[in-house]
Amino acid sequence: MPIQSKVAEVIRNHQQDLAEAWQQELQSSGQDGRIGSQELETQTAELLRLISEASLDGLTPASAAWAPVRQLLEEVSTARAVQGFTSEETATFVFALKKPLFESVRRALAHTPLELAEATWEANALVDQLGIHTVTAYQRSREAVIRRQQEELLELSTPVVKLWDGVLALPMIGTLDSSRTQVVMESLLGRIVETGAEVAIIDITGVPTVDTLVAQHLLKTVTAIRLMGADCIISGIRPQIAQTIVHLGVELRGVTTKATLADALNVALDRRGLKVVAKDA
Repeated sequence: MPIQSKVAEVIRNHQQDLAEAWQQELQSSGQDGRIGSQELETQTAELLRLISEASLDGLTPASAAWAPVRQLLEEVSTARAVQGFTSEETATFVFALKKPLFESVRRALAHTPLELAEATWEANALVDQLGIHTVTAYQRSREAVIRRQQEELLELSTPVVKLWDGVLALPMIGTLDSSRTQVVMESLLGRIVETGAEVAIIDITGVPTVDTLVAQHLLKTVTAIRLMGADCIISGIRPQIAQTIVHLGVELRGVTTKATLADALNVALDRRGLKVVAKDA
C-alpha cells in the first residue's frame, strides 16, 4: 500500500472521531461564535466525507478528483466572507484539522516510526494545500463583496434629485474619478430620459478638490448631457476651486457655473421662463 494512502486510510477509518475532535478544536478557537453548532457539524462532516472519497485517487488537492472538496471550501469561504470573518478565522477552519489528523495518524502508525514520519508529512502537506485554497477563495470572495459595496456606495452617493419640472440636480460629495464619472453620467442621463428634463445642475460643493482630471470628467459629463438635448449648469464653484481651475488652465468656456445651488436653480428656472416670487407679492 502506498505511503500516502496511509493518511487516506486513517481518514476513512476514523471519520467520526476526526469530525468530533475537529469541532472541538474549532470551538476552542472561537470559530463557533457566528456559526451554529449544527452548521459547523454539517460542514466538517461533509468535508471529511469528500476528502475521504477524493483521497482514493491520491492526496493531490489540485487534481480533478478533489474538485468537490475545492468547491465546498469555496462555498465555506464565500459564506464566511459575507458573514464578516477575517482571512485568519477562515483559514483556521481548515488548519484546526491538523491536530486531530496528526493524533489519528500517530495512533495508527505508532509501531512504524518511518511510516509515521512520512505519513505525518503527507498529512501536513495535505492540510496546508487545503488551507491555502481556502484563503485564496476567501480573498476572491472578499474582493467581490468589497467591489459590490463600492458600487452600491457610488450609486447612493450620486442621487439625482428633481428640483422642479424639467430641472434635475446632482449633488456630488467626495472625489470624482473615472469609475464614479461613469456612474454619474449613466444615472443623470437615465433620469433625463425618464423625466424629459431640459436643465441639469451638477453641484460640486461637496467635492474637496478639483484637478485637471476632475475637470475633464466634468466636461465629459456636460458634453454627454448636451448631446441629450439638455442644458447643464455647474454649481458649488468656491473661490479656492475657481483659483485652481484658472491655475490649471482648464477651459470651461460655454459652461454655465454658479457659486451656489440656489443661484444655479434661479438660472435654470429663468431658462424655463419661470420665476419664484413671495406669496404676499
